[in-house]
Amino acid sequence: MTKATGAAGDPPYLRIVAAIRRRIADGELAPGDRVPSTRQIAREWGVALATATKALTTLRLEGLVEARPRIGTVVAGTAPAAPAAPARRRPSPAPDPEQELSLDRIVRTAIEIADAEGLSALSMRGVAARLGVAAMSTYRYVPSKEDLVLHMADAAYGEDSYPADAPEDWRTRIELGARTLWSLYRKHPWLAQLGSLTRPLLVPNLMVHGEWVLGALDGHGLDPTTLFDIHVLIYSHVQGLAVHLEMEAHAEAATGQSEDQWMDSRAPALQELVESGRFPTFAKVVGSFKDGYDLRLDALFEFGLKALLDGLTSIIEGQEAVT
Repeated sequence: MTKATGAAGDPPYLRIVAAIRRRIADGELAPGDRVPSTRQIAREWGVALATATKALTTLRLEGLVEARPRIGTVVAGTAPAAPAAPARRRPSPAPDPEQELSLDRIVRTAIEIADAEGLSALSMRGVAARLGVAAMSTYRYVPSKEDLVLHMADAAYGEDSYPADAPEDWRTRIELGARTLWSLYRKHPWLAQLGSLTRPLLVPNLMVHGEWVLGALDGHGLDPTTLFDIHVLIYSHVQGLAVHLEMEAHAEAATGQSEDQWMDSRAPALQELVESGRFPTFAKVVGSFKDGYDLRLDALFEFGLKALLDGLTSIIEGQEAVT
């Protein structure tokens, strides 16, 4: 675990700031290089995510780092070696950031934070700090974090659309819809954490994906309840696997261990279960793996989608034949 090199009495976040600032000044991190993310800082320095977020925010306010879409937080192109002294501050001809503020900028900035650092790192104050505006300025455009998250979800779900000429085959159409959703969850892992089957997320751009699948099922003689049940099952397969993308990222940041490292640390407990004699089938299957079981979410998604659609074929096409 890295130890920051700031003054011993400094708060942890300032010691982290000092260490990263030194890396930049020494050229270890050059302009454009990615700096450690919130999760990486939490793991490397053994601090809470909130402390890691505060350290990155301080570096942004000093002008040392900046956020870049689809990349993350990087060393600023003209990063100073140390924060400028307030007494030497000079008027800047640059336009007032608050005059350029918009709901779209706020939402996109919030998405960048959630993509790079997780939804737990998101706050209205943090978004304002990254935009370089007063903390209360963002509230003129969105009243709360909850409302901001809804705007984020709608924007993220709207990043992918469907062709105007839909495939005639229902299965091809559903496969396209499921894979489109999966790719969005892969791009924005936090997205799958929002909403549930019992309390769904009601935003227009998620409805676009639902409409695509419902349209594929419509016209096959299914009663409305069966049709909607199938739609929910397909969505739950995609979203149910996708929730583990963000959960694993959180667990890695909290424990400082990768998935493989965590499993290695639990080897004695696993061995005890295998040797207990209480679970013979489990012991036989686990013992047959040469190098352990490799949990591959992308492969599981495709395997599960095929199995689900294979099982539904007789229901969908059978009803069509009856009618």
